[in-house]
Amino acid sequence: MESTKNIIIRPAEPDDIQEIIRLCGEHAEYEQASYSPDGKAEKLAGFLFSETPRLYCLIAQKADEIVGYATYMQEFSTWDASLFIHLDCLFVRPQARSLGIGEDLVRAIVEHAQRLGCEQIQWQTPEWNERAIKFYHRIGATSKPKLRMYLDPKNFRSTNG
Repeated sequence: MESTKNIIIRPAEPDDIQEIIRLCGEHAEYEQASYSPDGKAEKLAGFLFSETPRLYCLIAQKADEIVGYATYMQEFSTWDASLFIHLDCLFVRPQARSLGIGEDLVRAIVEHAQRLGCEQIQWQTPEWNERAIKFYHRIGATSKPKLRMYLDPKNFRSTNG
């Protein structure tokens, strides 16, 4: 898919893995989170490029430079009894922001979601990321307050003795 901005949105390829890892690091830094690239290449490649991929990744490329990415996966909502897309990451490098690349990435995900029969796309963003929130509202997204919880299985503690 090519936009009028000379940006190509394309599926990630195996040769993109190291750049995806760099983008993940930049994305984590932007969101004030920690990130370690250690061991990620093989794991990501396995999820992205297996016979039945568990993860999809789109690359935004301008000439020979990768300027953004989005990762997502198909999920199921019991409450809605329907499939949906969980958008895990959407990041555009600072020098390429405000060119419509984020919208191009989301549009490509919307098209894939429709082909997969998904009725919704869901994601989260930090509450402090006002620029992203404004963008998401501009493209038609709504939000609801919810707290995202994390549990490392090694840290599980039973309360039943």
